[in-house]
Amino acid sequence: MPADQYFSADPTSEAHWRPLRVSLAGHDLTLTTASGVFAADALDRGTRVLLEAVPEPPRTGRFLDVGCGWGPIALSLALQSPEAQVTAVDVNARSREACTRNAALAGCPNVTVCAPEEVPAEARFDVIWSNPPIRIGKAQLHELLSLWLGRLTPTGEAWLVVGKQLGADSLLRWIQEIPGVRAERAATSRGFRVLRVWRAPAAQG
Repeated sequence: MPADQYFSADPTSEAHWRPLRVSLAGHDLTLTTASGVFAADALDRGTRVLLEAVPEPPRTGRFLDVGCGWGPIALSLALQSPEAQVTAVDVNARSREACTRNAALAGCPNVTVCAPEEVPAEARFDVIWSNPPIRIGKAQLHELLSLWLGRLTPTGEAWLVVGKQLGADSLLRWIQEIPGVRAERAATSRGFRVLRVWRAPAAQG
């Protein structure tokens, strides 16, 4: 049987839950992680690059982490902005369980973890941070990003981290072609690009 992928909806391997010690948003935390979850044993390099590059989030608002894994991005948002509402989505049921456990361990009641289809269609987000699942394939990735980038509020911003060798520059060009969206390369570090995406101003009639 092939090994589970981190984007598998229902991992079949044994979970093997174990502690994970990590520093997020200036907090030293002991969290939990399991097999079948992306970067199960440490904060991965791409996510670290993203968290070092993003600006401080607003104090309040609706925030989104796409592809939350065990929760480092969602928890960082929640710890920095405890009055904000943070939604963490992942197709992987075990990732969602890990993120839910870790939100409790980190003392972040403002984190809601759910499957993508459970997010209300009318929900809009002021901040989106994501280390998107590049390895799902180009077509699926484009579909995913089209969906969530379309959920930005008029003044919202999305920040994405993508490996240079995994098509970051071509993905940026693709995003720049989405109607009503603007995008730029905001940072480059350790083999990764950080992309900033925002809504284009409405044309004046």
